[in-house]
Amino acid sequence: MTKLTITTGNEQAFFEHGRRIAQALDRGERLPAERVLRFEDPAEMMRLMTSARLALFRAVKEQPGSITAIAQRLRRDRSAVKRDLDALQDAGMVAVDEKVLPGHGRMREVRATAQSVRLQADVF
Repeated sequence: MTKLTITTGNEQAFFEHGRRIAQALDRGERLPAERVLRFEDPAEMMRLMTSARLALFRAVKEQPGSITAIAQRLRRDRSAVKRDLDALQDAGMVAVDEKVLPGHGRMREVRATAQSVRLQADVF
């Protein structure tokens, strides 16, 4: 995925977006590599995108690595970073893959799933 949009909107906006995608497919158009995560309430979106999680996402995007290495770079507690990464993973912003280290076991590597993230909040 190259683009993730996190936005607010109601049920009507959700179905309108789906309708535009279906129409583009009907016309034989190729869809851009993007994902939309939509919240009805801007407060829900802000619970996901705290300043600490935004800094964490930026750090992962800049330099993927293990949870421990990322926590050390950010000078944060590993368990707090893990909780924030779980929330970002549930939202589709990061992926955690198990990587084999020859002669050293395994490591869980965290990487960003999108090249860009667009945050948009409309308050009704």
